[in-house]
Amino acid sequence: MRTTKQSIHILPEEIASKIAAGEVIQRPASVVKECVENSVDADAKHIVIRIKDSGKTYMQIADDGSGISSTDITVAFERHATSKIRTYDDLEQIRTLGFRGEALASIAAVAQVEIRSRIIESEVGTVLKIEGGPKQSPEPTGMEHGTTITVKNLFYNTPARRNFLKTNATEFKHILETVQRAALANPEIAFTLTSDDSTVFSLGKSDLHTRIQELFGEELGEGLMECNEETDYLTVYGFLAKPEYSRRTRNEQFLFLNRRYIINRSINHAVYRAYEHLLIKGSYPFYVLFIDVDPSRIDVNIHPSKLEAKFDDERSVYGIITTIVRKTLARHDMMPSFTMIGQGEAVEQGLMNRERSSSTLHMLRVNPNTGEIIEEENAERESSPNLHLFRPDHYKSKGKEIESDIPGKIPEESYRQDRSTESGLIYQLHKKYILAQIRSGLMIIDQHVAHERILYERALKRFTSQNPSSQQLLFPETLELGHADVELVKEIQPLLQLLGFDLKIFSKNTIVIEGIPADVRPGYEHNILQKVLDEYRSNLDRQIDVRDNLAKSFACKTAIKSGDPLTDEEMRDLIDQLFATDMPYVCPHGRPVVIKLTVDELDKKFGRT
Repeated sequence: MRTTKQSIHILPEEIASKIAAGEVIQRPASVVKECVENSVDADAKHIVIRIKDSGKTYMQIADDGSGISSTDITVAFERHATSKIRTYDDLEQIRTLGFRGEALASIAAVAQVEIRSRIIESEVGTVLKIEGGPKQSPEPTGMEHGTTITVKNLFYNTPARRNFLKTNATEFKHILETVQRAALANPEIAFTLTSDDSTVFSLGKSDLHTRIQELFGEELGEGLMECNEETDYLTVYGFLAKPEYSRRTRNEQFLFLNRRYIINRSINHAVYRAYEHLLIKGSYPFYVLFIDVDPSRIDVNIHPSKLEAKFDDERSVYGIITTIVRKTLARHDMMPSFTMIGQGEAVEQGLMNRERSSSTLHMLRVNPNTGEIIEEENAERESSPNLHLFRPDHYKSKGKEIESDIPGKIPEESYRQDRSTESGLIYQLHKKYILAQIRSGLMIIDQHVAHERILYERALKRFTSQNPSSQQLLFPETLELGHADVELVKEIQPLLQLLGFDLKIFSKNTIVIEGIPADVRPGYEHNILQKVLDEYRSNLDRQIDVRDNLAKSFACKTAIKSGDPLTDEEMRDLIDQLFATDMPYVCPHGRPVVIKLTVDELDKKFGRT
């Protein structure tokens, strides 16, 4: 049915402002980000962020910065009102975090807002209230110099947008990450974050190294490598973590361009490329890197949240970052050192940190004039193409009906038959892989991901059967958790109990654990809950089902590890349990569990006909 054509008209300001606000203010963390950036631009020395109900009902950002005058405070809430730029040329030299003049107007369009501000030159401040409509008249008020913005009932007048907010744990996680980024970018500023009247952290003025330790722990601080290089194009400084301090996700990679936090896949890949032969598969380096560059050579005005930026020479930036990171790694004995032997040639002089890198040989070609690494060869070769790897994408999309077509698939019956009719040879290689003789050749199993698959399916069955299995601790364990973790425990406590965690929330930040799942191996009891919570949170951004996320997190942190010695009987039991699962060929995260090498393939390699 064709609708009647309607005339074009101008939207009312009220609707237009709400549409515009949707691009800038997407969740409570957006409000915190915009207000904190304004505080930084105002030369604040201390910024205090207070939230309640994960920011859904209350947020307050207070600073001791330069403040806003009584004549400017009303104008500040108009759309496109800013003190940062005046002409188009100013866009070419942006050095402040804010410049569009959209943040305050957007916040006021979707929340109840009160602002109090006083400039140093004035004896009194000014208070102004806005509740999604016309501004009230500003009034004088007594206060210290600086600005305090209070935001209540976010999206109260746009209920559809409010319904899209996530759980308290998720929204708090985004706020915490936002404040962490601001604190890392500005270690010379003190930051305090409180949630529901509980102090999450209180950071005094410090240097960058100390700030990283305060936010991520002293243990990480011991593994940091300082990076400080200057080129004609840009300057890079900050800290890289040693490979052994790598992370399971990219969430703790912090990149700042002229002190502005940005996301740039090209630069992230440049850093990863420098590390790639030093990292365990599936892990990512931790880093806090600052890039300073002439503002005229970049464009930060390409995304509503200003999280992206473009360089006028992306290719050069990629090469420079890779080279600088490699140089830092080499300086800390993480990579081979080289001696120049001719025009553009380099030879390996020695391989440092041999225990970690003995299987990889880097031969680098170096520009003798600039020292830039322009080519890399890796002496480590790919596995033989005849090894049948069970690639996740081969069967994830098609399901169990094509399992019999997977190259190199080893039916459960085949292994059991070999075990009963042959010598049943079995061997643990490097305390990491299990080698088992089968009728057709050799089966290689990754012990960690095999156990992960077993525990994952077992956890899912417990959720369905509602029949937890718990082993009681002789002495209950007390665990001190951060505010975000306590909120997370409250949210998923019924599922934790089905897994076998017998726990009680003792106080605001204390949990008492009286029992743990029966699957937890002896020696793994300590902090197992904390490890599961950390893994669960790292998966939140992947939009995984709650039960699936918790099952994967529990399996990952409870499974036997690479380096754990196993007896023959333990290895046999592991294989028996693996082939009793619904999908023994892939771990819950998509990695292959089993590789098969047939006798025919071995014969070909040895030249037998």
